[in-house]
Amino acid sequence: MSLSPLIQQLINALRCLPGVGPKSAQRMAFHLLEREQDAALVLADVLQQAVAKLGRCNDCSTLSETDICPLCADQSRNQKLLCVVETPMDVLAIEQTGGFNGLYFVLGGHLSPLDGVGPDDIGISQLLERISLQVVEEMILATNPTVEGEATAHYIAEQLRDQPLILSRIAHGVPVGGELEYVDGGTLAHALAGRRVI
Repeated sequence: MSLSPLIQQLINALRCLPGVGPKSAQRMAFHLLEREQDAALVLADVLQQAVAKLGRCNDCSTLSETDICPLCADQSRNQKLLCVVETPMDVLAIEQTGGFNGLYFVLGGHLSPLDGVGPDDIGISQLLERISLQVVEEMILATNPTVEGEATAHYIAEQLRDQPLILSRIAHGVPVGGELEYVDGGTLAHALAGRRVI
């Protein structure tokens, strides 16, 4: 069966979303067109506005409608504590815990030499510039616990080793509520290596 060119374009457009394959994109397209036309119009309008109006915060590089995002503009936050993350989604994840009251810096990815992603591609120079302009007492390297995330954290630590600040790394280990028998060996090894005195 040959689909209408517009339907095929919609299916192809939906496939850009993470985890959406051809069948999922097809189901979404037909659902929007057959059952949720009003919602589809709202989605299209909001998406168009978001793409047009969202940019990067001048201080932390997260997505923002203003030059300085609300988190960076909040003077009640600890201005001397900086958490370095890979993406704006990581900022959201940490903020949802309610356990961090410092500022952020969003790299925009991680180092990946095999993919041609180097320090200049992920904002490390902007991070170093921010450190030179702002008094930071502690920097938390909260890159993902992947090979690339670890390499990125190590690279940043090397660039800042002569700076008078505390560099820390997020802990890795057993999830809350997890059972040891179900935890993979790498995670368990990290948990043992990162143990703390109680």
